[in-house]
Amino acid sequence: MNSKLTIKQDNFCTKYIELGNASEAYRHAYNAENMSDKSVNELACRQLKKVKIESRLAELKAEHKKRHEITVDLIIERLEEARNLGLTNKQASAAVQAAMGQAKVAGLLVDKHEVEGGTIFGGISINVVKND
Repeated sequence: MNSKLTIKQDNFCTKYIELGNASEAYRHAYNAENMSDKSVNELACRQLKKVKIESRLAELKAEHKKRHEITVDLIIERLEEARNLGLTNKQASAAVQAAMGQAKVAGLLVDKHEVEGGTIFGGISINVVKND
């Protein structure tokens, strides 16, 4: 555990890396069973904006990457193998998907994550949490 964080904050970080979902990580780390989804989402977003949380997440991501020896070159290489296999087996969608994966890893394609909250048809509220 990082000494700058509380046990709950460190648990939040660990769960966030494991699950990839800030709201679910918040539910696991904090007493949130009586909270609305909106409250959990807002509190989880606040956690992600804290400098010490960001720092801990960066540490955990680096540890995870090192532990699994994942590099951009390795990912590109594996996606190239998948693309070639798709082309060889005349599976165009598999080949296209591998090529798109390569483009994302190379930073040529970026998924948009930020959405303004608000009320839409029927009073439904949207709250999007960015998962990196």
